[in-house]
Amino acid sequence: MENLATFPRLNEAAPAFNAKTTHGDRTLADYKGKWLILFSHPADFTPVCTTEFIGFQKHAETFRGMNCELLGLSIDSLYSHLAWTQNIQEKFGVEISFPIIEDIKMDVARAYGMVHPGAADTQAVRATF
Repeated sequence: MENLATFPRLNEAAPAFNAKTTHGDRTLADYKGKWLILFSHPADFTPVCTTEFIGFQKHAETFRGMNCELLGLSIDSLYSHLAWTQNIQEKFGVEISFPIIEDIKMDVARAYGMVHPGAADTQAVRATF
């Protein structure tokens, strides 16, 4: 049976990562001394994921005011993320100001337990940390 990581637990260190994002490379250490909301979405260009991102963006300044950063993730490519955020800006007038992780190999998703046992190798679950 495949050994999958579980969700991070209280009083345990969050898994470190080094990831390519829409705003350049990011590591967990980049957020040291701040609160971080790391959230995953199943796919770019879907109605639910789009409304979630618009909702997070509408409150991004409030989060920043509380020393909290936003970081999205999906297994879609960096190019898909860039096209999607451009589409959101064109269709809804909302510019997504926070980075989105490209996790094609699902390294971050697996480290955070976002992949359910028996799930397809092409989808991370919706999760928020």
